[in-house]
Amino acid sequence: MARLRETTRQFSEIDDRYGGGHARTAVAAYLVNDVVPLLRGTTGRARRDLFRAASQLAYLAGWMAVDGGSNGLGQKYYIQAVRLADEADDPLMRATVLRALTVQAIELGHPAAALDLAESALASIRGGCPARTRAWITGVHAEALAATHDGWLAHQALCRAERDLERADSQPGGEWTGNYRRESFDHQAGMVFLHLGDLGQAEAHLSASASSRQITERRSRALIGARLAGVQHRRGCRDAVGQTLAQIADDIVSVESARVRRELRALPVDLLHAVLLPSRMG
Repeated sequence: MARLRETTRQFSEIDDRYGGGHARTAVAAYLVNDVVPLLRGTTGRARRDLFRAASQLAYLAGWMAVDGGSNGLGQKYYIQAVRLADEADDPLMRATVLRALTVQAIELGHPAAALDLAESALASIRGGCPARTRAWITGVHAEALAATHDGWLAHQALCRAERDLERADSQPGGEWTGNYRRESFDHQAGMVFLHLGDLGQAEAHLSASASSRQITERRSRALIGARLAGVQHRRGCRDAVGQTLAQIADDIVSVESARVRRELRALPVDLLHAVLLPSRMG
């Protein structure tokens, strides 16, 4: 069990460092060839722990598939992760997967479905969970509300997420799922304000999140930086776009992420070439 959790943690770190397009097939192979056979015939307490660990790995496989641009495949992994979480009687893991499905639905332009998924995630944790994790899930609920243009409820949910984060007593690095920190909240807040059309607040929060990311979070830095550049472009701040791209140029060329590429496509081609070409040549 410890080996499975450690392997999942290492794959998760690879995902954040290099993007979901890198090593996803290795995660899938490990899940099918090494983990699935263990699920057959295991009983007692070990069975719950094993199904929980398998759900975490299936969730990661889904996350990486979506980040790599394989949305249908990602949904299949997510569905399996929910089933495994239910077998483990783990509502928190179920909520984690539903949160990921919410993010996917928002990014694919299905706000109504995203809101249903976010509310299902919240329902899964009504029995209780750490404040930090509740903030993580409430934050995506705020984003789903904003995507449906319900500004008042989105603001209320965002405030609840911030309050839960402020009262959290767990260490932010305690769990690789639900590792919600202030910079994570700022990213979420930036997306809420972006959906609501408040570009000034969106830029402020995305900038705060991008500047606070750890050096190992290459994909997060690239994605949030690209979103920040997109907001700056919409505000007509061409110089700011160039500066933001320059700051994340090495991250962009290091990660394999369809989500990052999608954000970059909205930016001026000449700026992308001017900033990214020297980085690729280096």
